[in-house]
Amino acid sequence: MALSTRLALPLRPVLAALRWAAPGQRRALSTPQGQGHKLDLDGIFPPLATPFSPMREVDYARLDGNLHRYASIPFRATQATIQLTLSMAEAGADVALVVTPCYYRGAMTSAALVQHYTEVADASPIPVVLYSVPANTGLDLPMEAVVTLAQHPNILGIKDSSGDITRIGLMVHKTRQEDFQVLAGSAGFLLASYALGASGGVCALANILGAPLCQLDRLCREGHWQEARELQHRLIEPNTAVTRRFGIPGLKKAMEWFGYYGGPCRAPLAPLSPPQVEELRGAFSANGWL
Repeated sequence: MALSTRLALPLRPVLAALRWAAPGQRRALSTPQGQGHKLDLDGIFPPLATPFSPMREVDYARLDGNLHRYASIPFRATQATIQLTLSMAEAGADVALVVTPCYYRGAMTSAALVQHYTEVADASPIPVVLYSVPANTGLDLPMEAVVTLAQHPNILGIKDSSGDITRIGLMVHKTRQEDFQVLAGSAGFLLASYALGASGGVCALANILGAPLCQLDRLCREGHWQEARELQHRLIEPNTAVTRRFGIPGLKKAMEWFGYYGGPCRAPLAPLSPPQVEELRGAFSANGWL
């Protein structure tokens, strides 16, 4: 997914200033310099929440504020988002995250999906990352399709949000001979994904607890599994609360408690009720985050 040039243009001055933020911690995506090079997807990527004004318009000033706060966290994607957004404003995105087509779900056979993604990747001037999120689409990208598509030179990897750790492990195993990277699609199973060879994660919870998720990434890479396990345990309930339980309204509400701007949701998403807010707060406080 990528912001359009029209949406990115109002952010150019902000992003230009942020591009050089936290130079000691900033790690950029590796940019291809010719055949044989690839974008490096190791690390934690926050899928940024879009802040809206009370009139439900994109609030660029609030996005500016959130990006400034994220710049101090050693994400792969705060800095990468800056670079990607600058590129989008100037010349187009660097990578495309392409979700499975699902409207005609009954017709989405493995062969149909392979054909779809192959045509997209053949036509795309930038690398493609597959995106399987069955909770929202009702459709898992079949393993045989992933293995076939991993051989395409313009398909870089996959974000898998299924939560099926057996599937993620098998995916890593079956694509190990390819130039293909597997990303966990949620913080709830991040440690398990790393243990089975995943490259990183694209995690909604990173919008709120970015530093702890980057710490978990570091602990796993350095082999400190006991510390990583203890940290992972404390992340499971908050992650569930801002994904499956309360979704985007919960994510935006929790962002406010940690100094970010979440703001309202656009209809048809409704704000949380007071009892839901208390339940959400409990998921964070019970695990020592509030």
